[in-house]
Amino acid sequence: MEKRTEHQAGVLYAAFSYILWGFLPVYWKLLDHVNADEILANRVFWSFFFIAVILILNRKWGLFTGTLRGLAQNKKQLAALAIASLLISINWFMYIWAVNTDQMIEASLGYYINPLVSVLLGMIFLKERLSLLQYISFLLAAIGVLIMTISYGQFPWIALSLAISFGLYGLAKKLIKVDSAVGLALETLVVMPLAAIYIGYLLNQETNSLFAGSLSTTLLLVGAGAATAVPLLFFAKGAQRIPLATLGILQYIAPTLTLILGVFVYHETFSTIHLLAFTFIWSALILYSLSKTKLAAALTVKWKKEKGLPM
Repeated sequence: MEKRTEHQAGVLYAAFSYILWGFLPVYWKLLDHVNADEILANRVFWSFFFIAVILILNRKWGLFTGTLRGLAQNKKQLAALAIASLLISINWFMYIWAVNTDQMIEASLGYYINPLVSVLLGMIFLKERLSLLQYISFLLAAIGVLIMTISYGQFPWIALSLAISFGLYGLAKKLIKVDSAVGLALETLVVMPLAAIYIGYLLNQETNSLFAGSLSTTLLLVGAGAATAVPLLFFAKGAQRIPLATLGILQYIAPTLTLILGVFVYHETFSTIHLLAFTFIWSALILYSLSKTKLAAALTVKWKKEKGLPM
């Protein structure tokens, strides 16, 4: 009974984190009068201090400093941390810019594609093997992206930039196994000095929005730290309590909410071509989710035996 309650709590925590991520574009829309680069600098800067306070309150500051010392002596992990910090900064910038230039639909596409990109990266860099259903899901996703490319007359680079940067970020994170809150503090610490220098530069040039515009703008820029950290903390609580397969299914809540916001709240164009492309992507995700079930695993083993393929 206790295990069931723990699982239910995990589902609620994880689902809530994805709901927060799904509605995060509303927050960035409130700052659409501020340049994406300034929003990013403030997001990085204030995220570090917000998460530092959380670490102190949760008595994890010692864990943070100990992890930092350990990383300083491990060049491989230190390089992975620097790469992860750069990739997540690129991802954040692209997402903020996409939302504030009315391209939320393509941004949501990026996060639908992301799980498939992560599996592909695992196959390339970690030599992970794919099942037949997973290969088919890649084919369907590729068709969806091709349809978008042809209909746009250009490559859907925003979607793929978001998916690839976050996929590579996840790959880099595999080399740094630390507490999620500590990990976010470390990642923001790496780029925080650059963010601080950029904010200082804007202040010196008097082109800043922080402390210069309305009080609401300043509070929103400072609050970007909390808006970044809070969903991650709920996600960490959920991830500790539920299987990865459940977590994988719940992750589609965020791009679905973003898509709904883009179409019905911010009135971005969602044409028949979009629907066709997304249908292929959604079909790919359904197949991918099915491929993680025990039944699919058993069928894959049977298929490989019949074909005489290595297990």
